[in-house]
Amino acid sequence: MRVLVIRHALAAQQTPGMPDAERPLTAEGERAFRAAARGLARLVRPDVLLTSPLRRARQTAAIAAAAWGAIEATPAPALALGDVAAILETLEMHPLDATVAMVGHEPTVSALVSQLAPAVREVPSREPFSFTPGAAALLEVSSLGGRSGRLLWFYSATAAAALETGAVPPTNG
Repeated sequence: MRVLVIRHALAAQQTPGMPDAERPLTAEGERAFRAAARGLARLVRPDVLLTSPLRRARQTAAIAAAAWGAIEATPAPALALGDVAAILETLEMHPLDATVAMVGHEPTVSALVSQLAPAVREVPSREPFSFTPGAAALLEVSSLGGRSGRLLWFYSATAAAALETGAVPPTNG
């Protein structure tokens, strides 16, 4: 299975009276992720697009769906719960030869990548592996139960946008 993990694009700050679940993307977040989605569409075409039901994730998924064309985002409540085990159960509902894209939230998306591809935690760096808004990672997973995945690539939203013109070569994690 190939799993494309995407963190939602830049969202508005929470304000009094606005539930966290209703925070929308900012205009800049929408603009930046449209470019990133076009770049990602040059690299991968998912069979399935799952999204957290929170507004900012749904908006990000809609932008990605438009870039891929002929795919609809399906709400996956597990992506909003912060529970990696529940997300893995959701993934298990799809065939092992599928490419599944998922739009979720930090820190859950980083935890998911670390669970599926344990070698990611061993990459030396000063900062823990984490997703900035609109970042995406593609993993190849041979067994969801065995956590035997490997990171094929990881792009920030800015780097993914550069892919549209072919300006950035793929990077391995």
